[in-house]
Amino acid sequence: MAAAGWHNHDMAFLLRVIISAVALWIATLIVPGLEIVGTHGETGRKIGILLLVALIFGIVNALVKPVVAILSIPLYVLTLGLFHLVVNALMLMLTGWITSETSWGLRVSGFWSAFFGAIIVSLVSWALSSAMSSPTERAA
Repeated sequence: MAAAGWHNHDMAFLLRVIISAVALWIATLIVPGLEIVGTHGETGRKIGILLLVALIFGIVNALVKPVVAILSIPLYVLTLGLFHLVVNALMLMLTGWITSETSWGLRVSGFWSAFFGAIIVSLVSWALSSAMSSPTERAA
């Protein structure tokens, strides 16, 4: 029984990483200034790097974003929640910074690339997550 629970949890985690990787990939196709580097033109390598970047992005969002969100509550209130877009851009920039000292990873050329990239990542992640959820989960 416990093994099945872990299996479902692991699959959900893996699915979230894959969704994030796809969202990041689409953002790099659409937004100038966002780039996945270190692929050397190899599809398998690009998929691996996208999965690693998505994992790092997920860790950044799990550990750093809640702290930043709490510290910026007044800005969320003042901007009627629009500051959330800035926080998402900062998380994308932080992910790029973490991988910037490697020969692979995400490169973000500036705030506006991160800002529009974060919007694309959010929309694509939401759409894919919605499409992957069961009808009962969508109704809840």
